[in-house]
Formats: sequence, C-alpha cells, structure tokens
Amino acid sequence: QVQLVESGGGLVQAGGSLRLSCAPSANFFSLYVMGWYRPAAGKQRDLVATMSSGGSTNYADSVKGRFTISGDNVKNTVYLQMNSLKPEDGGVYYCNARSKSDGFDWWGQGTQVTVSS
Repeated sequence: QVQLVESGGGLVQAGGSLRLSCAPSANFFSLYVMGWYRPAAGKQRDLVATMSSGGSTNYADSVKGRFTISGDNVKNTVYLQMNSLKPEDGGVYYCNARSKSDGFDWWGQGTQVTVSS
C-alpha cells in the first residue's frame, strides 16, 4: 500500500507562487507515474502534471509555462512548482501515484490552494 502525504498549499495573491510537495511512503520512481490533479468543471479530478521515472513530463495546457513538476530521488519527494498563479488555479490539489504494472491509482488527501485576485 502506498501513502501519499502532501504539503505546501495555502493562500497566495494572483501572480504569486507556491510549491507543493508529495512524499510517497514507497520508492516510486521506478514503479509509478507521479502526478498532480485538481478538480475541474465536469470532472472530479483533472490532470495538472505528470512525471515518469524516465523524466518525461506532461502538463495541462492551462498550466504550461507556469507550473513545473519535478522529483527528488534522495528525498523521495515529488514537487509541483506553481508560478504566476491565477484565481482559476485555486482548488484542492491531489498527488497521484499510478502503478506502471496494473494502472492502479493511489491518491493523497489533497492540499488546498487558494489564489486571491
């Protein structure tokens, strides 16, 4: 079983930055695709960014150029650096680990991001 502990959410003004962290309980780089998701209209959780163990990344069009997903092998932590935040970026951000072997999804408890205009 994988546990994902998120941190780093908070309140920020539009144009500001936040960095979210996700620390899985298991070594994830070789076994999982890591990602961040947030609620969107019509969807319970919508992709924000993903990162595979090979280093390839994928971003939602709405965050390209502003958000960066990265990982630290030593600290076993995944980060989401969010810059130039907009009010529409607000919401609960969920860390996700998707098993490469069977596609099973593990989810964190979520961390709240609020962007004031």
